[in-house]
Amino acid sequence: MEKSIIISPPPKRILIIAMRFLGDVLLATPLIHSFRQAYAEAQIDVLIYKNTAAMLEGNTDIDQIIITPQHPDIQDNIKLFKKIFRRYDLAVVTQTGDRPLLYGIFAAPIRIGFTPKREQKRWWKRYLLQGWSEFDTHNTHTVIVLLKLSTLINIKPFFSLIPPNTQEKLLPSKKYKLPNLYAILHIHPQWQYKRWTAQGWIEVANYLTKLSITPVLSGSPDQEELNYIAEIKKSLPKSTIDLSGQLSLAELANLITYSQLFIGPDTGITHLAAATNTPVIAIYGPTNPVIWGPWPFAYKENISPYKKIGNPHINNIYLIQSKEDCVPCQEEGCDRHRKSYSQCLDFLDVSKVKKAIDNILKTDL
Repeated sequence: MEKSIIISPPPKRILIIAMRFLGDVLLATPLIHSFRQAYAEAQIDVLIYKNTAAMLEGNTDIDQIIITPQHPDIQDNIKLFKKIFRRYDLAVVTQTGDRPLLYGIFAAPIRIGFTPKREQKRWWKRYLLQGWSEFDTHNTHTVIVLLKLSTLINIKPFFSLIPPNTQEKLLPSKKYKLPNLYAILHIHPQWQYKRWTAQGWIEVANYLTKLSITPVLSGSPDQEELNYIAEIKKSLPKSTIDLSGQLSLAELANLITYSQLFIGPDTGITHLAAATNTPVIAIYGPTNPVIWGPWPFAYKENISPYKKIGNPHINNIYLIQSKEDCVPCQEEGCDRHRKSYSQCLDFLDVSKVKKAIDNILKTDL
């Protein structure tokens, strides 16, 4: 169910609220671009968490990025309320949570957003929104779900992701002294239950090296992540180049653009790679790809690119899943918490990844 509205006159100041993780912010860029296309003269600001702001670096659809801590104190909230209070004509709330809705209420007299279904808790939030859509968490890809907010006010949806960009477009071979043929391996997702095995990454890196493709490691500056990568690196080919903790998101997007291929788990960086049109091998376990699969480059259909199970090749994406009967369970690992193991990833056959590598290289020849 949903409720559409007509906004007249067109809004001059719009606030889009997208306070989620790194990959979620990137998946919201088609929505942001849809509003920019419809309201070219409007000021469009985006409210996000401080640690995800880099994903919108250089995005020309946005006039101002407003940041807030993920866990704000009273002073943080007072400062934010002063900044946004009734400064906007329209607030676009991309989540069903209490905090994003509260910010939307403070920011603008007209609000559109998502609401839980009637049989769920807090369904009454729809009465605080002038336009709303029930949030679908089971059957629709997140990009398509978010774009429903544009159609609520009769805006034509735009389906492509917009990665961060850098004004310095240096070829990676010159800036990072990389060989002509290399592949980006992003081996560490934020949550443990999304991790593939160390042995799987070791076999893949050795296989790439045999094919004369240099493995290049990417990762965040987080010390736990750097330690994890450093431990696996001990068993990787000597030719492996480690750039973990050294790149901004814009630099990483540029690096991926010139690579032969990218391999990564269910993480925001895999979504980033998908947006660059580089061939992407996405290693998925418990996560339902119907909702959270990497959005294929140039995919413009208003239906999810994926089914729950299978190993499809769609545009630049090669999705790899285990054959376990429970896939995808949509749980946080077998122990149901973020530091859990996931049997489906522990048993995922490395030969599937090697086959996808072969298919990519044959296509490029």
